[in-house]
Amino acid sequence: MHDAMLWEPLEDNKVHCYLCRHHCRINDGRRGICQVRENTGGRLYTLVYDRIVARNVDPIEKKPLFHFLPGSFSYSIATPGCNFRCMFCQNADIAQMPRDSKVIMGQPANPHDIVTDAQGSGCRSISYTYTEPTIFFELAYDTAIIAHERGLKNIFVTNGYITKEALSKIRPSLDAANIDLKGFNPEFYRKVCGAELEKVLDSIRVYYESGIWIELTTLVIPNQNDNPDELRGIARFIASLDKNIPWHVTRFHPTYKLKDEPVTPLETLATARSIGLEEGLKYVYEGNVPGSGGENTICPHCGDTLIKRYGNMTLADKTVKGACASCGEKIAGVF
Repeated sequence: MHDAMLWEPLEDNKVHCYLCRHHCRINDGRRGICQVRENTGGRLYTLVYDRIVARNVDPIEKKPLFHFLPGSFSYSIATPGCNFRCMFCQNADIAQMPRDSKVIMGQPANPHDIVTDAQGSGCRSISYTYTEPTIFFELAYDTAIIAHERGLKNIFVTNGYITKEALSKIRPSLDAANIDLKGFNPEFYRKVCGAELEKVLDSIRVYYESGIWIELTTLVIPNQNDNPDELRGIARFIASLDKNIPWHVTRFHPTYKLKDEPVTPLETLATARSIGLEEGLKYVYEGNVPGSGGENTICPHCGDTLIKRYGNMTLADKTVKGACASCGEKIAGVF
C-alpha cells in the first residue's frame, strides 16, 4: 500500500476522498467506489501505485488524439480499477477487475523505470490510459513529473471525473487529454455509467480553461446514446467551449454487459459527424471504421486533405508547422 493523495480525515476513522467527483466518504477498513483506495486505520492508501496491468507502445492516434503530436508514439500504461461502472466497458477485464474479480493484479513498476522504458522505446509521450488514470493518480503524478524533466509529454485518456483540486495538482505536468463524453442524457450516465453528466461537463470545462489540449470522444451505441438530438446536444456543448476542439464519434462493438446491442451502423456515425459539422465544429472524426475517410484531417478553410489516416496509421501529412500547406490556415493542436 502507498499513501494516497487528496483526502482528509473525518470523525470515527472515516476519510473523505476528493480525488474524483464521487467524493467518497469511506469507513475504516473499506474502499471507495473505485475499489483501489482503502481506508486503513483512518488513513487512505492507494492499492495500485506499483501495479501495472498493461503497458504498450501505441500510435498516439489510438488514444485517440489526432491533433497532438500526430504520427508519434505514446508509451501507454494502466493499473487495475475504475471509478465508473460502464456496461459497455471495452477494457472490463482490467478496469473492473477489483470489483468483478475481487483481486488487484499487475506487475511491479516505479515511475523512474516507466519513464526510462518510454524513452528507450522512442516515444514522445506517456499516456495514462486503458483504465481510468484518475484512480492511479499517485503513480501518474510521480511519473509525469519525471517525464517532463526528461522531455516527454503526458496524456490522460479519461472519463472526466477528476476534481478541480486533483487536476490543479497535476496540471503543470499534464499536456493533453482525450475525455469521454459518453452521452448527453443524465439518466444514461447514471444507469449505464454510474456517474453524473453535469459533473463530467464541468470537468471538461475545467480541463479546457486550464489550457490542457483536449479532444473529446463519444462511443455511439445503438438504442443507448445515438439519438440525433442528444448527439446535437454534445456538438453544441463542444462548440460553446471552442469549435476547434476535435470530436471523435466512434463505432461500438458489443461487449461486457451490452452484448445484446448491435454494432453501430456506419450511417449513424456519418449522421453524428454531419451534426458536428453543422454545429460549427471544425474537426469531427469517425472512429473504429478504418478506411471510411472520416479519419482524415481536412483543412476547415480550403477543404484540402491534410492528414490522411487508415485506422491508427498516418499515411500522409501535408501540414507545415501546424498549418495547411495549401492555404496557410493554422490547424488547431500541438504539432
